Amino acid sequence: MSSRLKDVAARAGVSIRTVSNVVSGSAGVAEETRARVQRVLDEMGYRPNQAARNLRGGRTGLIGLAIPELHSPYFAEIAGLVVEAAAQRSWTVVIDQTHGDPGAERRLLEGTGGRLVDGLIISPWSIGPEELTERARVPLVLLGERAAQGLADHVAVDNTLAAEEATAHLLAAGRRRVAAIGLQPHLGNGTASQRLTGYRNALRKAGIAPDPALEKAVTALHRGDGADAMAALLRDDARPDAVFAFTDELALGALHSAGASGLRVPQDLALVGFDGIEDARYANPALTTVVPDKRQIAERALQCLADRVYSPTTAVPPLDIVVPHSLEVRASSGGAS
Repeated sequence: MSSRLKDVAARAGVSIRTVSNVVSGSAGVAEETRARVQRVLDEMGYRPNQAARNLRGGRTGLIGLAIPELHSPYFAEIAGLVVEAAAQRSWTVVIDQTHGDPGAERRLLEGTGGRLVDGLIISPWSIGPEELTERARVPLVLLGERAAQGLADHVAVDNTLAAEEATAHLLAAGRRRVAAIGLQPHLGNGTASQRLTGYRNALRKAGIAPDPALEKAVTALHRGDGADAMAALLRDDARPDAVFAFTDELALGALHSAGASGLRVPQDLALVGFDGIEDARYANPALTTVVPDKRQIAERALQCLADRVYSPTTAVPPLDIVVPHSLEVRASSGGAS
């Protein structure tokens, strides 16, 4: 194996140690160098004996991914991207669904259920960072909006800024009664609260006082909940001229209710969602949406986990990584079809 690493190092113009670090996924390698070495590894068909490496290091070659809902298009896409990124490191991903249940999240953290994993990526909805890190038996990376408070590596989009930009887009189009669908006061996760803060920030900057009648809570973040919330807005005669929905699924449900009520989108009602799921592109009209860089979420989370698994004694403080997002403007808010 060492002779093959030597050949790779020679062709890539780096040291054998650098090649070894790239193969193992360790930190300390510049991205440009890592890409060059990986390209040579691929060209030479190098495949490490992962089972032997894991045995020598006391590792299983398995990592865990805990997400709230497998049927959610957003989380399903994240899971697929994590699996792809893990395969590049010869890791196998064990996926669990928590439904945001605190008991399920605790069991995964404590390693019950007979699964042995080298590390865990989790999108928690119920329990806080202190309990997360206290109960975790393996290296941990947090996804999503619950702030890690410097206790664990955390990868997320800036939800407050993204929600403010989405609402400001509607206001810039001349809309003045912008509703928000997606409040979740019954849950401890920060998604809804951060997006609500961004929504209100945009209104205040435009000189508009937030109107409680235009802020609709939902039980879950699915299409049916969005449809019910939109119907309630119309039934209560709140009559918004625009809606910012906290997920694309909520927005698609709202779009359905608006059409059933005879409203034209975007002429009578402009609509923006959040998550950048594929369904948004094929809605009628196509849905304007905030698009987090989901591939970068997966890759940065895997890099954090690799650093903790392969360099457990390296004293690197937990990272708080904010990945970029964009606003895809489409027909539902008056953009090009």
